[in-house]
Amino acid sequence: MIVLGGSILNHNRFSSKSRVQYLEELTKETFDVFIIGGGITGSGIALDAITRGLKTALVDMQDFAAGTSSRSTKLVHGGLRYLKQLEIKLVAEVGKERAIVYENGPHVTTPEWMLLPFYRNGTFGKMATSFGLKLYDYLAGVKRKERRRMLRAEAAKKMEPLLKNKELLGAGYYVEYRTDDARLTIEVLKKAVEHGAVAVNYTRVTDFIYRNGKLIGVEIEDVMTNKRYKVNARKIVNATGPWVDTMLKRYREDGGKSLLITKGVHLVFDRERFPLKQAIYFDTSDGRMIFAIPRNEKTYVGTTDTIYEDDLVHPKVTTNDREYILQAINEMFPTVQLCDDDIESSWCGLRPLIREQGKSPSEVSRKDEIWESESGLLSIAGGKLTGYRKMAETVVDLIQKDAKSIGIKQIKGCQTKKLPVSGGDVGGSNGFIAFKRHKCNEGKELGLSAEEANELIGMYGSNIDKVYSYIRKKGMTNMVLPSTIYAQLMYAIEHEMVVTPVDFFNCRTGWIYFNINRVYLYKEYVVHTMSKELKWSFAEKKAYSLELEERLKEAVKSVDL
Repeated sequence: MIVLGGSILNHNRFSSKSRVQYLEELTKETFDVFIIGGGITGSGIALDAITRGLKTALVDMQDFAAGTSSRSTKLVHGGLRYLKQLEIKLVAEVGKERAIVYENGPHVTTPEWMLLPFYRNGTFGKMATSFGLKLYDYLAGVKRKERRRMLRAEAAKKMEPLLKNKELLGAGYYVEYRTDDARLTIEVLKKAVEHGAVAVNYTRVTDFIYRNGKLIGVEIEDVMTNKRYKVNARKIVNATGPWVDTMLKRYREDGGKSLLITKGVHLVFDRERFPLKQAIYFDTSDGRMIFAIPRNEKTYVGTTDTIYEDDLVHPKVTTNDREYILQAINEMFPTVQLCDDDIESSWCGLRPLIREQGKSPSEVSRKDEIWESESGLLSIAGGKLTGYRKMAETVVDLIQKDAKSIGIKQIKGCQTKKLPVSGGDVGGSNGFIAFKRHKCNEGKELGLSAEEANELIGMYGSNIDKVYSYIRKKGMTNMVLPSTIYAQLMYAIEHEMVVTPVDFFNCRTGWIYFNINRVYLYKEYVVHTMSKELKWSFAEKKAYSLELEERLKEAVKSVDL
């Protein structure tokens, strides 16, 4: 519990039902740090700041993680391909961060062995692959049991029979880390809220407030009600990803940097149609690199890497995007012969990179950049999902340097290196195995199958007891929803500030991408339950239903360009 402005808010719940009350509370405090943007970067900054003793608030004009942070390749990886660009420092830094992210949230991050095949006259040769992976292991400080191995062609084919045979010379075998990017972001932000941060989604910054040329606050607008509020803050951070430039230009701030927005597209297939046994990282005929990754009953493939200059809020998967990935799949896995009708779902994400003259999207550095405008506004862009914690530490370190001049008395050192995210209190990666076994048995006692229990534990980690409590409550109701889905929905409403059905099916569960049939099956019941719990009007219920239908169409169809 935390007291703000004389009233008591239960921040541990992070409830959708208290969202308007949180907005009101924002006006009653002068925050040390106010963060614009609720993706992984902003969420990481919020967690770092609040745990170092700073009064912290965060808003996002969409749902948390709804932009880039739910549309990545869903890997916490060290950026092997950046060795080709001699980004040695970047690979070393994010490579080491992989292990930290994993240990702090093993329920949402897991090791994934990756096969990197090499072919005669391909982008990678045997010597280059062997040396590159060995250097990668060294820079990233990879554990002995996860260090790279080199395989002959026969062994590579045995590991993944779908690989094309022609001129296959062998493969490198190394570890990356698979994650649920949106849930990782939500868990980081929830941890910040547990420590006392205030975070509100669907809240747009409409103006900056200055005194003597220095930024001292913002005006914000609740997207749901159009009501406006003024918030005072000593330091404001622009962590809006693809919108960083937009924010700077709108308020005539000195940017100092220019963004290059690139688009990445991923396609999802049923494992029966694309029965990939092993995660693959392969090069295409034009020299770009693509991942093909099995995930439960699905296989997803991506990403493209093209310049994007269109709508930032609703980027679309084009017919050209789909054809490019399908061609790459059918060249590398010639027996599957996938076509457009085999695509179950897709997503399109945008990367905010720092523009570098004369470089293609694939060549531009993924290194983060932080700069300060004359008004005191801090902006951050670039970077990778893997490095979110270190980026946040750097931002708060910069705030620490100016602490006295902006009225902040004292800031502690970084606390997040060994701080589990929400749901991560399971004893690290080693403890998670025993934790999962124990909680799976508890789930069985509630009537769940082992598969159902393990799916829930993998999503919620040490928060599983709260989810189980809703399963028990469901047993006393006549709800149409299955107990597991009812429990997840209620948990999302009460503890994860889910506001719309799209929020639930996208960033809280990922089902729009990886279980779209479940969305179709239960969407009406989810809408009905949310309407009842959140007291929607008839018009609101209809609008949110239509929004969900549009999002489903967007996931399964391309646009012609």
